[in-house]
Amino acid sequence: MRILRPLIILLLVLTCAAPAPAQSLSRTRDRKARLEKDIKTLEKQLNAARQKENTAAGQLNLLHAQTTARRELLRESESELKILSDSVRSCRRRIDTLSSRIDTMSGRYTRLLKSAYKNRDTRVWYMYILASDNFGQGVRRYGYLRRLSRELNVQGKALKAERDTMAALRERLERLQSDARAVRDARASEVQKLHREEEQSRALVQRLQNDRDKYIRQLNSKRKEVEALNREIERLIAAEMDKGGKKTGGKTTGGGKKTSTKIDTALSNEFAANQGKLPWPAEGRVVSHFGRNPHPVYTKLEMPFNNGVGLAVEPDAPVKAVFNGTVKQIVMIPGYNQCILVQHGEYFTFYCKLGSVGVKSGDKVKTGQVIGHVATMGDETQLHFQLWKGKDPQNPEKWLRK
Repeated sequence: MRILRPLIILLLVLTCAAPAPAQSLSRTRDRKARLEKDIKTLEKQLNAARQKENTAAGQLNLLHAQTTARRELLRESESELKILSDSVRSCRRRIDTLSSRIDTMSGRYTRLLKSAYKNRDTRVWYMYILASDNFGQGVRRYGYLRRLSRELNVQGKALKAERDTMAALRERLERLQSDARAVRDARASEVQKLHREEEQSRALVQRLQNDRDKYIRQLNSKRKEVEALNREIERLIAAEMDKGGKKTGGKTTGGGKKTSTKIDTALSNEFAANQGKLPWPAEGRVVSHFGRNPHPVYTKLEMPFNNGVGLAVEPDAPVKAVFNGTVKQIVMIPGYNQCILVQHGEYFTFYCKLGSVGVKSGDKVKTGQVIGHVATMGDETQLHFQLWKGKDPQNPEKWLRK
């Protein structure tokens, strides 16, 4: 029992924290930190956009991304609050259990103290032993007094240990309650911000509705840029695939297999095996998704098809290769600034809107290697990223890790 008691005490402390595993709470807080960073980045770009005219559509796009991030942040706050609330309840139950144990131990310890108090004078101990009827009774009385002394010492230490455990549990309970209050206060603040952003979105929608002709002219100009980008990427990829076909045509091994094709196939298979696990090319929030996205105001208006994704990032944010590959082209495209095309076997990745480039055509790049930095264009600092399998554009969000 004496061996088990410290284990029981330790178990009480650990089970107090069991409903809020450190990993679970840590993951939730990590996600919150990332969302808060994304929201701050979007807020900076929104503030820059508000200082310029003719940016209502861009502001609305950023606001939609920001409100989406804000709602996700609120969901994470709810998860964190639930974990903390469960921990508070568990801690209270453990405190009640331990309090009952301490009461029981205190009663026993008090009885031992009273017994020891009656025999507090060592002369009384000696007289008690010497008054024995025989030697055997004297030995038994001596053993009783020794056990009483030892038990008193053991029970005293055990009682102190459990009271220390109680103090630790109460301290943890206080921290949990304080954390929960802070999360509730922060959540209330985020709800107010979300309401303000929704009001701003409604105002921008009204502004766009009142100036439809002007916005459609801007949209047509943007469509031409997007279509020009898509044509240029298709041309570049087709040219690289054609080059690859010509190169592999004359290089064969003794068994008649094309060396370059073997290398490309191996790299292609490795790339394909990492679907859903590729690292993001930059840290930021997706503000434009793959495909033909409906316009938030003019629902019947046909938007240009987006072959990639747009990420709102910090100014001069580093851009990283998502996989091992070879830099094939570095080009300037109107509306998209400097762009880098990287080949990964039969797959290609395209990184646009760069202000600076740190690689050159023909360079081998590794996963996570910085290949450039994002430019601030007008009121936006956004990376445009595309991923192709041969001549077919892929949805990057299905390839990048969640």
